[in-house]
Amino acid sequence: MDSFEWNKIAGWLLTAAIAVLALVLVTGEIYHPPKLAKPGYVVEGVEEETPAAGPAKAADKPIEFYLASGSAEKGAEIFKKCGACHNNDKGGPAAIGPNLYGVLGGPHAHMAGFPYSDAMLATKNKTWGWDEINQWLTSPKAYIPGNKMAFAGLSKPQDRADVALFLNSKSDKPLPIPPVPAEAAAAAPAGTPPTGTPAATPPGTPTSAQPSPGPGKAPDVAVGPATADAPKQPQDNIGGPAAHAVGTSKTEGK
Repeated sequence: MDSFEWNKIAGWLLTAAIAVLALVLVTGEIYHPPKLAKPGYVVEGVEEETPAAGPAKAADKPIEFYLASGSAEKGAEIFKKCGACHNNDKGGPAAIGPNLYGVLGGPHAHMAGFPYSDAMLATKNKTWGWDEINQWLTSPKAYIPGNKMAFAGLSKPQDRADVALFLNSKSDKPLPIPPVPAEAAAAAPAGTPPTGTPAATPPGTPTSAQPSPGPGKAPDVAVGPATADAPKQPQDNIGGPAAHAVGTSKTEGK
């Protein structure tokens, strides 16, 4: 094959490359992919947990209650859904998210060199304690608005406690498990008088002001004053003014 044939082949290849480049430039001008308003990473296989409609949910107890009955082994199983973005091995590299070894007890944005969001960097002076990690696992977006974490969170407090215990086990200096706070005192039954208030004394009960009556006597009962509405005694009844007149007439007839 002479040089003329090689020049023809090179010419055709150059023409094809120019055509492909022109096609890319033209399609780039026609089609513009939308820019995300909020960059984030999508965790495959994780769906946002939507509570079912029903009665209002009771408030969660403090995380200490759930840590007392928690299990790091169960937390390891739950953490598998986080393994797509996070590594928790000592000295391991970062993945989509930072390495989480030693995160409990460490500062926010604890991994040096990781490109954290500005929202996370603004909290770097805070420490990851039990309450902070519980709030983060409940809803990363609510705890630090504007961070890159796309995970929706864990709705069950026991799951959060289990994951926190697992993360705490991945540390050279694990945090001590906090004690369980005392339960609130039960409310007093309705009708119970406040402490220090004497109870009312039933009528007829002997007191220092009204001692018990002697044998064969009825207790004294206070009689209220007569009122204008009380019925008046008729004048003709015995004991009224007519009684005196009858008695006088009989005496005078003897």
